[in-house]
Amino acid sequence: MSTLIKLRKGLNIKLAGKAEKILLPEVEVTRFGVRFADFPGLVARLDVQEGDRVMAGSVLFHDKACPEIKYVSPVSGVVREITRGEKRVLREVVIDQQGTEKVDFGVADPLSLSREEVTDKLLKSGIWPVLRQRPYHVVAKPGAVPRDIFISAFDTAPLAPDIDFVMSNTHGGHLQTGINALSRLTDGRIHISQEAGGSRAAGMKSLQNVEVHYFKGPHPAGNVGVQIHHIAPVSKGELVWTLDLQDVVAIGRLFNTGLHDRERIIALAGPGVNHRKYHRIRPGASVSGILKGNLMEGNYRVISGNVLTGKTISPEGSFGFYDNMVTVIPEGNYHELFGWATPGLKKFSYWRTFLSKLIPGREYEMDTNLHGGNRAFVVTGHYENVLPMDIYPIHLIKAIMAGDIELMENLGIYEVAEEDFALCEYIDPSKTEIQEIIRSGINLMIKEMN
Repeated sequence: MSTLIKLRKGLNIKLAGKAEKILLPEVEVTRFGVRFADFPGLVARLDVQEGDRVMAGSVLFHDKACPEIKYVSPVSGVVREITRGEKRVLREVVIDQQGTEKVDFGVADPLSLSREEVTDKLLKSGIWPVLRQRPYHVVAKPGAVPRDIFISAFDTAPLAPDIDFVMSNTHGGHLQTGINALSRLTDGRIHISQEAGGSRAAGMKSLQNVEVHYFKGPHPAGNVGVQIHHIAPVSKGELVWTLDLQDVVAIGRLFNTGLHDRERIIALAGPGVNHRKYHRIRPGASVSGILKGNLMEGNYRVISGNVLTGKTISPEGSFGFYDNMVTVIPEGNYHELFGWATPGLKKFSYWRTFLSKLIPGREYEMDTNLHGGNRAFVVTGHYENVLPMDIYPIHLIKAIMAGDIELMENLGIYEVAEEDFALCEYIDPSKTEIQEIIRSGINLMIKEMN
């Protein structure tokens, strides 16, 4: 069974600098870091100390509230540093790669295992955190049984990698094994959302134990939250799980080889790099390997992820656990006198204020300039135009700011994640950090439910 869902609301940001479909050999990297900030809501307990020897798959830390959820080392080496922030809050475990030792978790056919056995293998191997739940967009709890599992097989974010190209260079034999493992975790359905007209649509049809859906429309059509909303929305008391397509492959690789191996194919994109291509990389790897000698001259911002939802890192920083690209764009630390009064032929804007609207096919080298400071919250009625979900975004944002739990529930807090509001933040004339507000509302709900 398959369905076609057409979305009209949204916005494709025409940012220049898309990666060429050329996959480069893996660059040797010696520094890896696992960032605690990649896991919202995590209260971590360390299982290692500085100077400890670890293997790929060795436990670095675990969740204090759910000790069976383990976070492991992506490589073999020595724990060089455990960095902390204010009030000694854990920030990152840094590992110097040395050797190739790997923990062997054993080969198994997931269809021959019970749900408990599949869960146990995912937990012990440290692959489990790739599974995230709605509501709350946090790591899934192993004791729960999700109504359904959702997988997004395309990405519509600015300069996002081409999933067709990525999957054509990934060992496809692991994909079906990953699907088989996921099928043991739920009594419901596994939904895969594919871009309508994508070249691998037929390949998705050959997968077993899945239900395929096709989406057509602008960003955020590739967001799994939007897909859930249009396929089978989450109501109060229900639970669904989500994960990335490459992580389905990683799960399959675990069962087929017995190893924790989350090697990913990512895009290096943006106007700030000379050679925009695809790379093989492991989460946590320092991006210095793919950026060395590749950055444009000038002041640029390196982002792990896309420009709407990614995190700013240094040119030696660690690649994020859930990210699928590295973006480099110019810093916008300059003042533009009467910028609003210029014709704007080289400026992209959602608002119809520049002549660039008359050139629909142009791409733009945008920077990080906010083009104005923070202002009082302005109600424009335009958030609804870029959020293809049947909710009232402004009302939900205000309910969160007021801390009204009951109103937040009624307005759809269980369905959303901060990434779903990235475009609202982008077009917001008030320069409000809307994604932070959404996360604060989610954290408040988690606190109230516990």
